[in-house]
Amino acid sequence: MSTLTTTAWVAHDLGLAAGFGGTLFGKFALNPAVRAIDDKAERGKLLATAWRGFQPFNALSFATAAITWIIGRSGISGQVFGRDVRKLVIAKDILLGTAIATNVATMFCGRALAAGQPDCAIPIEQGGVPAPETPPRAAALQRAVSVLSNVNLLCAAGVIATTAILGMKSGKSSRWNFLSRLLP
Repeated sequence: MSTLTTTAWVAHDLGLAAGFGGTLFGKFALNPAVRAIDDKAERGKLLATAWRGFQPFNALSFATAAITWIIGRSGISGQVFGRDVRKLVIAKDILLGTAIATNVATMFCGRALAAGQPDCAIPIEQGGVPAPETPPRAAALQRAVSVLSNVNLLCAAGVIATTAILGMKSGKSSRWNFLSRLLP
């Protein structure tokens, strides 16, 4: 396999790892940790600031994974490797597309949430869990972000798993070994 193809594969995997890992950390470590802050509005402000800072990296991570997948996939559809590989390629298309869509939707919900309150100081219990005093629209947006981020994590995990399976199958394929020599 050439240096360019290997570099693209590494960039793809790093993009997936950064997007998945950052979201996983935020959801299961950062979001609950804000309960250490007594003021519920300050909790919201801190989370809004942290997630707003992470959004460019998260978007870049998923964009890198998507671009490298689209470019690599455009050359080889999976059909040449058999029906099971073709199904995995399609599954990865769906999972990656859903992960990107939920990532974008989460960003839009987050921006709409932040626009509703000065300094993004929306009262929360913890990330994704509105406080009783949270305005109804903000509470609905918080719950939407929570659901979307769950779907995003599941799909990103599916993409990582599918990528690993495809990588293992490619290593066993004499056709792939031949074709990979022709790649840039």
